[in-house]
Formats: sequence, structure tokens, C-alpha cells
Amino acid sequence: MSTDNLLSLKDDMVAFIEGHGLRRVPGFVTEDIPSIVWEGKDNPDAWKDFVEMAKHAGAPFVTFSEMFLEAEELDALIEQAREMNFPDEEAGELVEAQWLRKYAGMLGYIQIGFVYQGLVFLHESTTDWYERYQDLLEDIDAFQDIVIDDAHEQDDEDE
Repeated sequence: MSTDNLLSLKDDMVAFIEGHGLRRVPGFVTEDIPSIVWEGKDNPDAWKDFVEMAKHAGAPFVTFSEMFLEAEELDALIEQAREMNFPDEEAGELVEAQWLRKYAGMLGYIQIGFVYQGLVFLHESTTDWYERYQDLLEDIDAFQDIVIDDAHEQDDEDE
């Protein structure tokens, strides 16, 4: 999506979903649930087709989840990036985390889903900056896992 804040898109989605007589259930479908992701990145209105498909499939409700970039979460990420790269204040992860500050408080991700014949069908709307945020979280988590694994291996060797 070309916008930095999905708040107006969320308002449109809520009105459209309710206009089709569907209820919204607040819930996030995790990756460990068998699901099919709707492909429609080239169509900015693909979410409307998705909602209409849910209605056509007889879904009484759709799941609806949204993710805002919280300032506290971002501060924690910046601190982790700083610790990971100490003393290098120009490290890529730290610069990237600090760059994200301008998006604090903004809505960056929306997930809509419905269940049909044992599968969950999903539509995801996201911003570029939110995808970068998620990538950075994964990178820092992966680094911390390496550090923790190395520390455990060192402890085992010392015993």
C-alpha cells in the first residue's frame, strides 16, 4: 500500500463488512493455523472482493485484527538494537529502528479472515514500514537466539 497509516482503510473496511451484514470477531489468525492468503496486491480494492467472497461462502462473521506501532514496543526494539550493536551507533539495525519512530502510533497492518470447510481464508493489508518493522524484529530475535545458544554452549563446555 502507498499510505503510511491504514486508519482510513480500516474505517472503510468496517463499514463495508457491516454493510454486507457480517459481524467482526476480534482475533488474529496465527501462522500455525492452516490458511490460504488472498492474493490481490495489484488491486487496492481486493479486500472488498474478499469480504464479498466471505458473504458468498456463507460466513456469519470475519475475524478482524489490526496492529499499531506502539511507542513502547518501538523503544524496546531500539534498545535491543543498541545492545546488539554496542558500541556502533551507526549500525543498520539501530538506524532502521530509529527511522521507524515517525510511524509510532500509526496503523500498519490489518488482517481479515473467514473459515470455510476447515480452512481459514485471510486477507492482509500492510504498509511498507510495517513489513520493515517485522523484518527487523525477526532479525533481532534471530541474533538473540544465536547469542543465547552460544552462551549455553559455553556454559556446557565450562562444566
